[in-house]
Parts: sequence; C-alpha cells; structure tokens
Amino acid sequence: MSVAGQERPLVEALTGDAEIARHFSAEAEIAAMQAFEVALAHSQAALGLLSPQAAEAIEAQAGPAVRPSVAALREGIARDGVAVPALVRAMRGAVGEAHGASVHLGATSQDAIDTGLMLRLRDVLALLQRRVEGLIARLGALAEAEGDRPLMAQTRMQAALPFTVSAKLSTWRRPLENHRERLAALRTRLPLQLGGPVGDGASFGPAYEALRADLAARLRLRDAAPWHSDRTQILDVAQGLALLAGTLGKIGQDVALMAQTGTASIRLSGGGGSSAMAHKQNPVGAEVLVALGRLSAGLLGTLAQSMIHENERSGAAWTLEWLVLPPMAEAAGAALLTCDRLLAGAQFVAKDGKA
Repeated sequence: MSVAGQERPLVEALTGDAEIARHFSAEAEIAAMQAFEVALAHSQAALGLLSPQAAEAIEAQAGPAVRPSVAALREGIARDGVAVPALVRAMRGAVGEAHGASVHLGATSQDAIDTGLMLRLRDVLALLQRRVEGLIARLGALAEAEGDRPLMAQTRMQAALPFTVSAKLSTWRRPLENHRERLAALRTRLPLQLGGPVGDGASFGPAYEALRADLAARLRLRDAAPWHSDRTQILDVAQGLALLAGTLGKIGQDVALMAQTGTASIRLSGGGGSSAMAHKQNPVGAEVLVALGRLSAGLLGTLAQSMIHENERSGAAWTLEWLVLPPMAEAAGAALLTCDRLLAGAQFVAKDGKA
C-alpha cells in the first residue's frame, strides 16, 4: 500500500493489518455514509415522508454502487471539517433535480458519519471475533498436544511452584473467551445515530420515532435516542479493543520472558535474527504484541478525552475520534494475527530441556 505515491512505513510489516484498515479507508467510509442515506430515504418513503420513486432514484443513482470523487470529498472535508456536505451535493447532483432535494432530508452530517461508522465497526468487530475464536482454538490444540508438560510458574519474576503447560495456557485462554463474548455483545449494541441538526429529532417531524425505529431495523442497528454529544458508544468499543490488545500483550510478555536465555521454557520458530550477533533469535512476535498492547492503552487514554464534547457537538472531540479509533482497531487486529503466528510456531520445553 502507498500514501501519496510513497510506500508506507516499514514497521507496518510488523504492526499493520490491511484487512482491518480497509474498513477505515476513504472508500469504505463513503460507501457506509451512502448506505445510511439510501436507507434513510427508504424509511422516509415507507412512512410517506417522500415518494417511493425518490427513494428508488437515490439508491439507483447515488447509492454505494455509485462512487463519487474521493478527491472532491477530500477537498470538502478540508473546507468544511466533514465530508458530508460535499457528499450530499454529489448525491443530489447524481439523482437530479426531480428527486435531489429528498437526499439527506432532515438529517445532519453527524447522523451520516456516526451511523456509517457503526456499520463499519460491525464488520470490524465480527472479524475480530472470528480471529479470537481461531486463537482460542489454537490454544486448545496446544493444550491437547503439550498440556501435560511440566513448567515452573513464575510470580513477581521469580520461580514459584511447578505447574503444567495446560495451566499456563488457561491463563491466556480465559480472558480471550471473555473478549469473544464482549465483542459479540458490542456488535449487538451498536446504535443508530439519527438526531438531526441539534440532536432532538425535530427536523424529521412527528414521525421521528417511527422513522428512527424503521431505519434502525433496515440497517440492523440498535434503535437509540440521539447520542451526538454522548460518546459513551465510541468509548465502549475502544475499551473492548484496548482490553483485547492488552490481553494479547500479556501473552507476548509471557512468551518473551519464557524464551529468554536462562529460562528457555518455550522454543519459537521463524526469524528474529540479529545483524551483529548470529547466535541470537529474538522473540520478535512477542515483542510486537507487547508494543501493540501498550500503544492501544495509550490511545485509549487519548480517545477518552473525546468524551468532553462542548454543548451539542464538538468538532475537536469528533476529529480526535477519527484520528484515534482506526489505529486502535488495527492494533487489535494485527495483535491477533501476530499472536496466532507466534503460537503456531511455539513448542514448550520441559524442565529436562526436551520439547
């Protein structure tokens, strides 16, 4: 991948996750906002707020299958702080004079942006959940193959009492099982955003609550009162991402300590070579897990500041979310991939030195 004609940083070979990143691309963001606009038009048509012909025209001529100019939307966000005004102009132009005024009827930029984000986060959380399930299965296979091997438990960085590989793996697996449940619950709770210009729904008229319920059902999101300035929904997801990355970082820290010279209770396969010391095999994957866990913890603290939303909408807090949430999702995804590769090439070493 490249940005402005330049290759992305080398470190992304360690920490990047292209599959997660795609959900935060300009194309994915635009398509999600278009999906919101199309579904809004169909809900309004179902309630008699605009004609079925208008909704059909919006879907056919300006829906997700019809992509507006990304360059024009980039210019729009640079000018307006959000891309929606430029997107709505493009959609209205595509639909034409007969039905153009029906695009974005009663809505505000935040409705399209926040709901579009929820649609993308649903896919991201589903992907992470599948990867967590795969990692749990990986740990189960390791326990079945090597669970009876003896290990020395360590408390406060000191040898404590003997236990087994199975017991060690259980300390990694149980939190992941909780994360699997948390990710599934977060997916079911992702809310629709529909509040209009100041978040009171008045711009949609007397049918507002019925419209909101219909739109939520169409988009398979939870019907919710407007949360324009209450960013709890975003922080709930972010905390889930940070907790997951932290658990994986703990696994990485354990593996790095177990692989160190003098302990050698785990044997890793793959790279990790040194440019100056040919005898070394550095626990690169384990180190990456620690780094990603720490990164996510720091980003969570930064994102928590977006809870301080001035009055009915904060451009500053909102922009902060756009900057911070995508790398948190990518860090969690990359950590899952890294952990799975790390454990796929791991063998536990018994006290007698035999793998």
